[in-house]
Amino acid sequence: MDVARTEAADAELTRMIERRARNGEVDPDEREKLWKASVARHNARRRTENCQAWASFHERQAERFRRTMEPLIAFHKARAATLLEGEGDVPAA
Repeated sequence: MDVARTEAADAELTRMIERRARNGEVDPDEREKLWKASVARHNARRRTENCQAWASFHERQAERFRRTMEPLIAFHKARAATLLEGEGDVPAA
């Protein structure tokens, strides 16, 4: 392994540790960048979760409508055919 490269990495780590160790403070600019990145990740995750939840809702709703409507459609088609053939009674109004 390259000694100069190792020393440069150690020096960078030392600078980072010292910067954060100052009174336990993180550089305000760095804190804001980290916070904004965290918020962006959170919002993206929430958007994805919400899209998936709504898609699931609509898929389930479509299935419920299909189960309800197919028998109704069949009933009304059969009733219309019966009436057109003259075999059924027309309900009194």
